[in-house]
Amino acid sequence: MLEALSIVLLAVVLGAAVVRPRGLPEFVAAVPSAMLLLAVGAVSWPRAHAELTRLGPVVGFLAAVLALAETCAQEGLFVAVGAELRRLAHGSGPRMLAGVFVGAAVTTAALSLDTTVVLLTPVILATAQSAGLRARPHLYASAHLANSASLLLPVSNLTNLLAFAVVPISFTRFAALMALPWLVTLLLGYAAFRWFFRRDLSLPASPPPGDAVAVPWFAVAVVVGTLAGFVLTSLAGVEPVWAAAGGAVVLAGRRLLQRRTTPMRVIRSAAPAFCLFVLALSVVVRAVGDNGLGDFVDRLLPAGSSLAALLGVALVSAVVANVVNNLPATLLLLPAAAVGGVGPVLAVLIGVNIGPNLTYPGSLATLLWRRSVHGVEGVPNLAEFTRLGLLTVPLTVVVSTLALWVSLRVVGSA
Repeated sequence: MLEALSIVLLAVVLGAAVVRPRGLPEFVAAVPSAMLLLAVGAVSWPRAHAELTRLGPVVGFLAAVLALAETCAQEGLFVAVGAELRRLAHGSGPRMLAGVFVGAAVTTAALSLDTTVVLLTPVILATAQSAGLRARPHLYASAHLANSASLLLPVSNLTNLLAFAVVPISFTRFAALMALPWLVTLLLGYAAFRWFFRRDLSLPASPPPGDAVAVPWFAVAVVVGTLAGFVLTSLAGVEPVWAAAGGAVVLAGRRLLQRRTTPMRVIRSAAPAFCLFVLALSVVVRAVGDNGLGDFVDRLLPAGSSLAALLGVALVSAVVANVVNNLPATLLLLPAAAVGGVGPVLAVLIGVNIGPNLTYPGSLATLLWRRSVHGVEGVPNLAEFTRLGLLTVPLTVVVSTLALWVSLRVVGSA
């Protein structure tokens, strides 16, 4: 009964996050579900406390990065990126797509996937329209890259941060091991998009000249400094949340001193409601794992770090992510994967980060993207999204896992 209740409540929590009835925040279903599972004993209070303690720094980091990204948007960083994309495209669809791939990949890696779907996607839409280009290829690219381009750094995705917390690996070694899979993913994705959207991209355009946009160099410097801080805190054995918080404080503090923002707006930019949802969801997933599903996942994942085992882990993770969403999938899969060391854990990330490009519910980022582009030139279109996912996801998961296997042998996992 406890197992059935846990699974039902997980479905309710995820369904509410997808639908958001009456625009209610995600935590409205998650918090009561977590409390109910605690009350009936589906998860013990010590287990829940341990889970929340483990996730505290991770969620704190998420809040800091979201605040930093939102403040960068207020400074005009993403508008400047859009202006540069428009200038480089010069009426060419393929050049615009290449620029979107680079811009979205860098944004996702440095400021997380949520930044790409929430803040960069509207800029991409406006840029494509002002350049006289079809927006469809570039909007789908932002969705795909928000997921797949989040492989590079521990800070690129909440799933990466969860993995970073369970294996003994430094920030720089994580990046070194995932650099080749990340690059392979981008190249395969770009080739697939060029072919899939060849008709849209072949349409010429003659855009009017755009106005020059000033680059907010202070914001750029803060982002670069924050990334350097991630490396330094990792070397010092300090949680990356402090580097992210430092960057957010510097940029938001400057705007507060200049009276260009308010304390309440800064607090809202950290998305406290979403952070509460993540914490409550972790308790629900813990209950699901403790009542039988965890043992099933343990049996499902292949053991070892051979190429065959890594491929099995990545493919299983991709399937699970599309069934229950990538965040719960990561929480369920990591304990079993961590037994095998760094290799299987990183293979899980390949599955849960690339896999969600196959279905809408695969990741919360894709659901956010779907809401932000609804009704734009027929985007999103479920059939088209699925066809594009079938073209890109299976091949990319396999080839990226092969690249990870090579990296583990060249760079080493220790």
